Amino acid sequence: MNVPVRYAGFWMRFWAYLLDLIVISSIGRILIKPVLRVLDLSLSDFNMFAPISIASAVIFYAYFILMTKYFNQTLGKMVFGLKVKDLHQEKLSWGTVLFREWIGRFISATIILGYIIVAFLPKKQGIHDLFTDTTVIHAER
Repeated sequence: MNVPVRYAGFWMRFWAYLLDLIVISSIGRILIKPVLRVLDLSLSDFNMFAPISIASAVIFYAYFILMTKYFNQTLGKMVFGLKVKDLHQEKLSWGTVLFREWIGRFISATIILGYIIVAFLPKKQGIHDLFTDTTVIHAER
């Protein structure tokens, strides 16, 4: 029996992403800030190259890359029952995950339209999905 694919729309992905941001922020507060305090490095610099900024970026991208590669979903996607799928039914390769979650996400965030188009495309893809032939679906229960 072939179950029809249910693509995850803009709002489901949005709420999952917000939950991921809470998780990432918590990781940063639990891991990064104490280490920077011990090393006596500034926590208040709003410079792109400040230690807090670099560490936060590393945590952000590592979280999305590793969770997507090993689980096909982040904690936010798990809570909302979503998964990243390759449109060719292949396992997500490191190249696909790195491009989707690092370069593609950066492009989509830079051009806000990159996320908004999810609401209008038939397979509910953002720009980062279009580049990598992926989409987000409702996981089978």
